[in-house]
Amino acid sequence: MGLKRRTGTKNPPIFSTEFFIQNHADIVSCIAMVFVIGLLFQVSAPLASIFVVMHHNVTEAIEPNDVVLYTYGRQDLCVITFYFLIAIVMHAILQEYALDKLNRKLHLSKMKHSKFNESGQLLVFYAISLIWGGDIIIRDGYLLNISKLWQDYPHNEMTFMFKFYFIVQLAYWLHCYPELFFQKVKKDEMKSRIVYTTLYLAFLAAGYALNFTRIAICLSVLHYLVETVFHIARLLYFAEKAKAASYGFTVWNVLFVLVRLGSITLSVLTFWYGLALQQALEAMDIVSGNFNTQLVRINSLVAVCLLQAWMMWNFINFHLKRMRERAAQIASSKKKALAKKEKKLKKDEMKKASEDEVNELPEVDQYAKKDLRSRPGAASSPKSKRF
Repeated sequence: MGLKRRTGTKNPPIFSTEFFIQNHADIVSCIAMVFVIGLLFQVSAPLASIFVVMHHNVTEAIEPNDVVLYTYGRQDLCVITFYFLIAIVMHAILQEYALDKLNRKLHLSKMKHSKFNESGQLLVFYAISLIWGGDIIIRDGYLLNISKLWQDYPHNEMTFMFKFYFIVQLAYWLHCYPELFFQKVKKDEMKSRIVYTTLYLAFLAAGYALNFTRIAICLSVLHYLVETVFHIARLLYFAEKAKAASYGFTVWNVLFVLVRLGSITLSVLTFWYGLALQQALEAMDIVSGNFNTQLVRINSLVAVCLLQAWMMWNFINFHLKRMRERAAQIASSKKKALAKKEKKLKKDEMKKASEDEVNELPEVDQYAKKDLRSRPGAASSPKSKRF
């Protein structure tokens, strides 16, 4: 696979940073292909399978219809590494064959260009994760029976698709760090991207390692729903679809508040009530994967609630800032309209005063004065000269 890069007339040196940035997708795809091709040979298949195939299964498929269950382990780091490479390649393909073409059609500024690329990439990932996670939630019955979120804890046995969901999530958010370098993200935008990438990675990794995967997938799907609506609205705004974007942002405002409340409610039900009714431990049992202790539950609940509160605080500050900007814009427009009106009134008063001055003259002089004003260049001379 070759990804075309539009560069200048001169190609950068092979071992330069610019060359690596321009061709990083081809380089990474070649590395990923080494693992895939390694599966074809008997000598390299055992090593390559560590990176490609899912490991740590706790059951075997004896019959064709048997479901294989998995847990987590050290070899998951190798699988995450492989899909980390795949995420970089998919990011470059989406950027090259979709987003760059749309950018050229829309003629966006540099600031909007960067935000458009960010929203385009995240929208695709959020939409796929929303459909994928929603399907898992519906099939496993968490939607109609919330008590399944804490029943039979520890939840250290996962189906293939359930475990693969978390592997892909961790790989995707890990790949966002090198993409800051590959996409040449500006310093003023880099901080916010690092913050939300780190938060996603930390909470998903904690849910996966502590066997809180059921509540983690529900909270992630709820959040991805809100983010999907937001990035759709933002892309419509960049495409100058103002009316549709306005409706989208309105829906996002409502969903954002509801999802924050829903996330806190689910967390309280799971960590404060549900898991407390299960067999609680005095100390963590790492061997069996049981982390149902009071310390872990309270810290997990506090972490989720603080995250929701922080997001709500940013949401409120964002809208307050927008309100201040709109108030300043309205005040500025009113000031300009008032100045224009005063200028017009002053002009009308001067015109009226001039007319009153003419009317005070005798009738013959009035006609002479009006005739003099109607001549071009007469207005610039206060007195007419006769030769």
